[in-house]
Amino acid sequence: MNTEVNSETNSPESTPDPVVDLSFDKLELQKPLRDAIRELGFQKCTPIQAQSLVHTLQGHDVTGRAQTGTGKTAAFLITIINDLLCNPIEEERFIGEPRALVIAPTRELAIQIANDAKNLTKFTDLHTVTLVGGEDYQKQHKALDAKPVDIVVATPGRLLDFVSNDNLYLGLVELLVLDEADRMLDMGFIPQVRQVVSRTPKKECRQTLLFSATFTPEIFELADRWAMNPIMVEIEPEKVAADAVNQIVYLVTTADKYNLLYNLITEPGTDKVMVFSNRRDQVRKLADNLHRNGIECGMLSGEVAQNKRVRTLDDFKSGKTRVLVATDVAGRGLHIDDVTHVVNYTLPEEAEDYVHRIGRTGRAGAIGTSISFACEEDSFLLPDIEEKLGAKLDCIHPKDSQLEQAPPFSRASRFKAKDGDKRGKGDRGGRGRRPQRSR
Repeated sequence: MNTEVNSETNSPESTPDPVVDLSFDKLELQKPLRDAIRELGFQKCTPIQAQSLVHTLQGHDVTGRAQTGTGKTAAFLITIINDLLCNPIEEERFIGEPRALVIAPTRELAIQIANDAKNLTKFTDLHTVTLVGGEDYQKQHKALDAKPVDIVVATPGRLLDFVSNDNLYLGLVELLVLDEADRMLDMGFIPQVRQVVSRTPKKECRQTLLFSATFTPEIFELADRWAMNPIMVEIEPEKVAADAVNQIVYLVTTADKYNLLYNLITEPGTDKVMVFSNRRDQVRKLADNLHRNGIECGMLSGEVAQNKRVRTLDDFKSGKTRVLVATDVAGRGLHIDDVTHVVNYTLPEEAEDYVHRIGRTGRAGAIGTSISFACEEDSFLLPDIEEKLGAKLDCIHPKDSQLEQAPPFSRASRFKAKDGDKRGKGDRGGRGRRPQRSR
């Protein structure tokens, strides 16, 4: 559905649906951008791209509702890059004055967006800089000082640091993107974002794109405050989950969970697997056990240092490791190609997190598989997930062969607990915790 906001009431009014099955070749894009899109293998727009690009390429502000895995990142990056190429600056430019600013709630998402931007600007001279917490400030400062920056992708806290230290001037920003605005609300970042946005030109003098997984009164309020008569575009997240992912639920005892996981991972066709668990101690133990069983795997949770997170993701993307065990810190915003299976070792406490998790597979037209373990402790979470999906999930018992005992450990331990983190800790991406800066 494509709707447009009535500026007086904030209530959406229906407008005709834009072209579906839209080819990138039909869009009036600059040649260096078209060449990059072709090299990346993009041919036809995803629904969110088709619905938003027809408006954003004409300079309209847009507020989009879309989950990760729908192509929204490319939608706003193509808008930014094409606009910058169409309107080159001939006069002298200064250091630390970006033309486009993308704000994202997490380091992983910001890094991924910046990587996508670099791929799409491959045949241009546009310069992208990433500003995120958990990495060396001076190193990022040097990247800003290297040459005039065109696109800055940043998390709120680190961005505010650069602005407060007068190392970044936002008064010339032509395009502003707020990605996963609902999550920034959940994590308490909106006051920081408000400070940053106040340093950019007035909304009448810039193009603003805001994306969120949900449309709530708070999101509409932000869109009204920061954007000029934004056109509302949305796709149904439930259809994304149901159509692109085969979902299986195994009824299994807690004692049999690891054996089932090991046997599933070693089955033919299980090539690239993400395993989710709710707590960082569970993630560490699972990753360690799989490693000791001879499976090349990585671990991603809030306790892992940022530089190691980047290496872990790179290893998983390249195929050096084929299993990534993670908390929900990896549930949103990561674009990893060819994930064949997602395993919910423990069911998430929030049904929305289930949708985000299984969205790591079944991407870019591929069909993925989601496998969830429902034991006696968390099977009561299934009804909320089914309500979110709008469909019943088939619950089956594993075959006897899938419950066979995993072999004895053959390697030494690799993932060890840090001091002070021997007991389980939640790691749910900031939900329900007091606001904290993304440093």
